[in-house]
Amino acid sequence: MKGVVLAGGLGTRLRPLTRVTNKHLLPVYNKPMIFYPIQTLVDAGIRDIMLVTGGNNAGDFLRLFGNGEDFGLSQMNYAYQKNEGGIAEALALAKTFVGEDKVAVILGDNFVQGTIKQAVEDFEVQPQGAKIFLKEVENPCDFGVAELKGDKVVRIIEKPESPPSHYAVVGIYMYDASVFDICDHLDPSDRGELEITDVNNEYIRRGAMTYEVLEGWWADCGSFEALLRSNLLVAREHGMDV
Repeated sequence: MKGVVLAGGLGTRLRPLTRVTNKHLLPVYNKPMIFYPIQTLVDAGIRDIMLVTGGNNAGDFLRLFGNGEDFGLSQMNYAYQKNEGGIAEALALAKTFVGEDKVAVILGDNFVQGTIKQAVEDFEVQPQGAKIFLKEVENPCDFGVAELKGDKVVRIIEKPESPPSHYAVVGIYMYDASVFDICDHLDPSDRGELEITDVNNEYIRRGAMTYEVLEGWWADCGSFEALLRSNLLVAREHGMDV
């Protein structure tokens, strides 16, 4: 299975910090934010990884990672997203890299406690389709939320006013190679982007979506509050009394 880490965007909610660097290079305790999602893929046994980024600081990732030696990789692959076209547009840039393989996609500002190794192994033997991760949250209106019926996800609603559940969709997704055909046929949303929620809902429409409920904490560093929380969570993991 291939791995794709998405680290584009302007990080406008984190200005002025992101006026001088990419959001994903900001520190979370003792490492750059982007280290954590990459380590999640490596710990799950994925060694063939592409980083998709954009903006004026893209070269900083090459200086930081080189060929991925810090993660035990023999090579790190890179792609550049020219425009702010959304998560699905960024994923589409990995089409040639992924080929006919399955792919695990993780957002560069998302990371989790523990491992997703078992879920990756389960998806490798899943005949086709996609798998997402859900996490119960107190503020579902701030996320994409899964509507569940029995053991199936029947719909994902982006930032709903009346959430059908408290299960947010975590920024880790696994797809078969048909994801790129789905991306090619998406229409832009009202904000002019190709949305990953639309990709996931297409797999649900096809009856090809499975899910896992994530154990442990989940960090999403999209705001100052979330960035602070992430630093505290990781610091406590390292034994700091904070």
